[in-house]
Amino acid sequence: MFGIGMPELIIILVIILIIFGTGKLPEIGGALGKGIRNFKKASTEKPDEIDVTPEASDKGSEPREKSDSSNG
Repeated sequence: MFGIGMPELIIILVIILIIFGTGKLPEIGGALGKGIRNFKKASTEKPDEIDVTPEASDKGSEPREKSDSSNG
């Protein structure tokens, strides 16, 4: 798994435990699980909302820069 063995995982978990403490771990775990669940759901859904067809480019539709003639 990405070249990370069991000793490295234990060290990472101990560092996280020291930084956040035991009180915040369930909250962090829940947020992490919710994020992973949403990511999996979004990656498996059919992308109905995304329109990938390119529109015809019109030169008149591009935004133009404002020229400020009062500055000299």
